[in-house]
Amino acid sequence: MSTLKRLGDLERSIMDHLWDTGGPQTVRQVHHALCAQRHLAYTTVMTVLHRLSSKDLVVEIRKDRAYRYVPTHTRDEMVAALMAEALDQVTDRGCRQAALMQFVGRVGAEEAEALRSALAEVGKYPLAGRVCPNRPRHVPGTPRAALSGLRR
Repeated sequence: MSTLKRLGDLERSIMDHLWDTGGPQTVRQVHHALCAQRHLAYTTVMTVLHRLSSKDLVVEIRKDRAYRYVPTHTRDEMVAALMAEALDQVTDRGCRQAALMQFVGRVGAEEAEALRSALAEVGKYPLAGRVCPNRPRHVPGTPRAALSGLRR
């Protein structure tokens, strides 16, 4: 995932719908789902999906006469990349620690335990920040894994 930018409200709604459905969706399907929440023009949804494709956040799969859209990353991958990008923008050591403290102060008990486990896991390896060898980058069945073999 190269440079990530924060998603707008409509982009986020579309990505949430694509992640929640778990399969390829046409513009019509996305439009129908989002219109239950607010009035949107079909062409607006089509334009936003095309822009998400140009940002490499979704892939367009042509089937018959319609494009179907699938996220290129899981929701978890996207959130992790956004968090890493935000942290990478802070270069001053003191500010970086302050940012981490703000983050840690917002987590609940379950999240704190997950954070402790993650820190223990990273501590087992000399090169912190790298992917641990026993943890796959992409879990089979995630959208990216599902994309292998699909033609664009």
